Amino acid sequence: MNTAPHSSVIVTGTSSGMGQAVAQRFQNEGWHVVAIDVMPSKQAASALFSPVVGDITREDALTGAVDAALDGKAPLRAIINAAGIFPTSSLDSYNEALYRTIFDINVLGSLNIARIGTRHLKAAGGGAIVFFASVDAFTVSKNQLLYSASKAAVVSMTRSLAIELAEHNIVVNAVAPGWVDTEGTRAGGRIEAAIQSIPLKRAARVEEIADWVWQLSARPSYVTGESLCIAGGVFMR
Repeated sequence: MNTAPHSSVIVTGTSSGMGQAVAQRFQNEGWHVVAIDVMPSKQAASALFSPVVGDITREDALTGAVDAALDGKAPLRAIINAAGIFPTSSLDSYNEALYRTIFDINVLGSLNIARIGTRHLKAAGGGAIVFFASVDAFTVSKNQLLYSASKAAVVSMTRSLAIELAEHNIVVNAVAPGWVDTEGTRAGGRIEAAIQSIPLKRAARVEEIADWVWQLSARPSYVTGESLCIAGGVFMR
């Protein structure tokens, strides 16, 4: 493994699941990872890993921590916002507090990370941003009223920022996973039943999601403003 990283990446939601897999993929490729999560990292800091404990909904507090993690390190070339929450909600069950929590983390948090990191991408001459949307932004699920709406907002935000940042040589895309085999989805108790409705008859592995994120961000090309559904065919039904 290269011990002198040529590029840095910001990844959020790195304590578990897809965010952890994305961070590991970039490390495996020799990148310096600024790993942001509200939970302290179990992985020690190293030349390829700078853990940052922070709340993506608090831009002011997080900006200094990210700047410090990148100080003296390889130029930032990619921003991956994998952090998000997916509590159930419906017209009867939602309340203002739940609404604000979901939208603050899934939408405001995505914007904050984009703004914090974009200063560094511009200084480096360009790069890539990848947001985590969801297949639920396109084909909604029962009892996911607020989650689906928040991820639809991420899709729209992806398109808007792709236009806004194009002049700075920054591409902006999103991945929109369906069912992914993580601790969080298994804890919800619905994944086994859901698999039966998936044409490929299985959930995605976190490594598969990380592979697509890598392709969209490590070598930015002529793709921007797109949301890639990684859902085993569910979107077509």
